[in-house]
Amino acid sequence: MRQKKSSAAIMLRNLLGMIVTITLLLGIVIIIAVGKQLLTEANNDSANVINSLKEAEIDGDDDWENWRKNSTIDTSSSYVYVNNARKDAKVKYYYSPDAHDLLAVKPRKLPIFANIYYRPGRGLLLRRTGHARGIHYTLWQSLDYHLEVLERVIEATIAVLVITLIATPFYVRRLTRRLTDPLTTLSESTQVAAAATEPGSMQLPVPEQPAEVTELANNFNVLLKLLGERQEQQKLFVMNAAHELRTPIATIRSHAQLIERRAAEHPEIVAKSVHYITEESRLMQQLLEQLLQISRADRSVADAHTLDLSATLTGITQKLAGTMTQTLQVQIAPGVQVLSSEVAIEQIAGNLLTNAAKYSPADSEVTVTLKQNGSNCVLTVSDQGAGISDEDKAHIFERFYRSADVRGSIPGTGLGLAIADRLAQNNGGHLEVADNQPKGTSFRLILPLLPTSPDAN
Repeated sequence: MRQKKSSAAIMLRNLLGMIVTITLLLGIVIIIAVGKQLLTEANNDSANVINSLKEAEIDGDDDWENWRKNSTIDTSSSYVYVNNARKDAKVKYYYSPDAHDLLAVKPRKLPIFANIYYRPGRGLLLRRTGHARGIHYTLWQSLDYHLEVLERVIEATIAVLVITLIATPFYVRRLTRRLTDPLTTLSESTQVAAAATEPGSMQLPVPEQPAEVTELANNFNVLLKLLGERQEQQKLFVMNAAHELRTPIATIRSHAQLIERRAAEHPEIVAKSVHYITEESRLMQQLLEQLLQISRADRSVADAHTLDLSATLTGITQKLAGTMTQTLQVQIAPGVQVLSSEVAIEQIAGNLLTNAAKYSPADSEVTVTLKQNGSNCVLTVSDQGAGISDEDKAHIFERFYRSADVRGSIPGTGLGLAIADRLAQNNGGHLEVADNQPKGTSFRLILPLLPTSPDAN
């Protein structure tokens, strides 16, 4: 199995391989380029020598000696052989110093390379020939100097490669540490946060660089903050649920104990206690059902479909009108189409109308309006009750929240508006609360209208 490797190790291996490969290729290219240039220079030099021989026209000893005196060639590395093929030539062959000894052993031509020969004991030789007016000229030029230059280039290239191999790991390690140390620190801090009892209360260190790690740390901190808020909400939810359940349970238990102790002597208390038990158990059942509703609303995705909101609201208001003591005024624009869940709309509208009836005087009016506003539609439910203070408006959609003015005096669980708000969000809308003039409260459900097809007209 392949062992897990850190990003630093992967970067070190890949960068080292890349740098070594580039250095090798660059060295090979330099060696080839230098070798080609040296060979070109040798060819040019030998061509110049042959041209000077042609111009001198070596047809006798005087010509040969004259050329040798004026020539600047290095006879220790260049060897000239002249073959005078003219019939009237007094001397057929001329040799520069050591040229006769050089040709005593025939040089062998190397494959691939043009005009390159090898002579045992003399190394590589460049051969250049020329012919003019019956005289043949041959130059053998030693490539020892050029090979020495090429060897120095190779040595320098190898030295650079060795230095690169030695220095690269240190440089790459330093680079990878700069890049990966913030990630390592972030990973360790994340592990500490994960092992904490309340990770949401912690914040991870944010490095200044690199930018990607800084952004990642900030995103983690945002998630931790959200986690902390959720933890607080869960604690508050459990505490409020326990508080709301404790009161009816205590009432039921006290009346049950009262019946147990005194029913035989005072049978008249049984009916009264049973009434209280029934009423409190009904409130418990309502609270549990709402807890299930809000739990389902948190987890579910709206079963949205094309809905005639006007027709749906008309049916809801007609159904609830008979259960309300207030006068219900309805102003619903016809043909309002939305993409939403009918069940969710019924729950939201029913909750808003029930609250309006609960918190309004019996002889007041409750107004329901539906109208289009640009790309949205607005459902407004207004009452003429005591209204809601600005302080309470900031918390009205929180779970179990009930203002001090109504807690204990008006029955309720504080979950209805939280459920309605969550269902509105699930259907792409939201709820708003405002004062109703001259008094009372207005709740507005804002939903996006169904997009109109370009071909609808």
